[in-house]
Amino acid sequence: MLMEIQRCFATDRILYTRHALEEMQSEEFGEIKDQEVCEAVSKGSVIENYPDDAPYPSCLVYGKTVAERPLHMVCAYDAESDIVIIVTVYQPDPNRWIDFERRMP
Repeated sequence: MLMEIQRCFATDRILYTRHALEEMQSEEFGEIKDQEVCEAVSKGSVIENYPDDAPYPSCLVYGKTVAERPLHMVCAYDAESDIVIIVTVYQPDPNRWIDFERRMP
């Protein structure tokens, strides 16, 4: 799914949910810009898969911006419309994640 998500970003086939936009604007570590999401996804990796999510399967992507800011993005992929849906975006709290890739026990 990551290849499809990255391809959609490269071709500007992206839809942000209202929730994602609100989270990006009110992020406790500072506002997250669209460009930062694009940078993080382009070099990101899938750290969790949610194949049973409805209406589309989704995954948690971890990536860093050009400025090395870590971001998590929950992305769903609509294969029929060939579009990525950004469900939420946030900067992971280092107190809750190990290397920003594994949840603390």
